This record gives sequence, structure tokens and C-alpha cells, in this order.
Amino acid sequence: MFRPSRTAMSALAALPLVAATARARAQSVPPMVPATGTVLDITAQGRTTRIPDLATIRAGVVAQAATASAALADDAMRIQRVLAALKKAGIAPRDIATASVRLNPQYRYADNRPPTLTGYQATDSVSIRFHDIARAGPILDALVAEGANQIDGPDLSLDNPDAALDEARTDAVRRARIRADLYARAAGLHVVRIVSISESGENTGGGNAPMVYARAQLKVDTAIAPGEKDVTATLSVRFLLE
Repeated sequence: MFRPSRTAMSALAALPLVAATARARAQSVPPMVPATGTVLDITAQGRTTRIPDLATIRAGVVAQAATASAALADDAMRIQRVLAALKKAGIAPRDIATASVRLNPQYRYADNRPPTLTGYQATDSVSIRFHDIARAGPILDALVAEGANQIDGPDLSLDNPDAALDEARTDAVRRARIRADLYARAAGLHVVRIVSISESGENTGGGNAPMVYARAQLKVDTAIAPGEKDVTATLSVRFLLE
């Protein structure tokens, strides 16, 4: 007749204790949907404002030539002038990064004829960031003066949005509670507690439309107004009403 070993018997004896501990842990967390009361789900957006303290500009050069090597050589010479202008303007090397380098063949198209290769176009662009937004206009002017013929920006944003986001989150909870109290009073109930909170979105205030800067503006002193940015946080809050 089979007899379980002493080790196996000890393990079997411990199973009820393990199961009881697991049940106790599972029961320590309240359910997302309470057994009694009325559940109210509120989605609220909190908001605060900040003045942008970081500007990002993307500047590039375009060169065309009959051969690929000639186009790349001309492009490299132009981008070196742009980099020298940035260095002269006091932009730190760590705040300048290559954004893209491209080389594309150029064709001439005609009806009922195969495309004819006419040359190559090389493009090179860099991304520049700096904190003194008042310098954005002069930097744009200097870039164009040194041959940059493709410029997007400045994109104004917050360098460290964490504190502003926390303010927006706090505001979102406040707004959610005010609205929950409103619904509860209208229904003849009162708010017992918050059952759950989840964050469903945030906006740190970045991403304004790029400004295309034309060579015709070379002799104009460009002015950049930073304005204010809305920083928002969206929360979904579940309340228990009774």
C-alpha cells in the first residue's frame, strides 16, 4: 500500500494555511465595483499655465549638383557654416544634434518617355535647443544669414514640466470631486469615498505649429513672443455614493 512521505504530508498540511493567506491578501483590496451603493464615474481635466522656458529650432540646408558626391560636398560646406553660426551665438555642443541627412536623385519627367536623371539633391538638418527664448529671433536671423534655407520653429515648451503636471493633476481631482458632489446632491445622495483614480492623458504644453522662415526675412529682426502654455492632466475618478 502507498504511504506518502513525511515531506509530502507536511506540504499537504501547509496548503490550507497558504490558501487562507492568499484569500486574506485578496480580500485586503476593496473591489473596483462596491457591493452596495451607487457608483459614479467622472472624467475631469485639470489645468495650470506656465511660461515656456525651452525653444527648439530645426535648421537645414539643401544643395543640388550633377553628381551625388558634389551635392554632398556642397551640403557639408553649407551645414558647417550653420554650425559655426550656432557656435558663435553661444549654443553649447550638447544642445545641437543632427536631425537628418538625405541624398535623393532628381529626375525630369516627360510624356511617353522614361525619367531622365538630372542630378542629386542633398539635405542636412540639425536640431537646436536653448533656454533663453528672447534669443530665438536673433538666432533665426543668424542661421538664415549663414545659408540655412530650411527652418522650422521655434517650438516653445517646458524644460521640466513635472511640477506643472502635478498642479494639473491636483486640479483634476478637485474638479472631479466638485462634479461628484453636484451629481450626488441632484440625486439626493452624498459622496462616501473615491473608489479608484486612473490617469488617461496629459499635455505638457509643447507642440505649437512650426514657423517656416523664408530667406526674404533676412534683414528683419525677428521677434518671438513666448506667451503661456496650458499644462493639462486628465483623470478618470470613480466615486461611491450613498
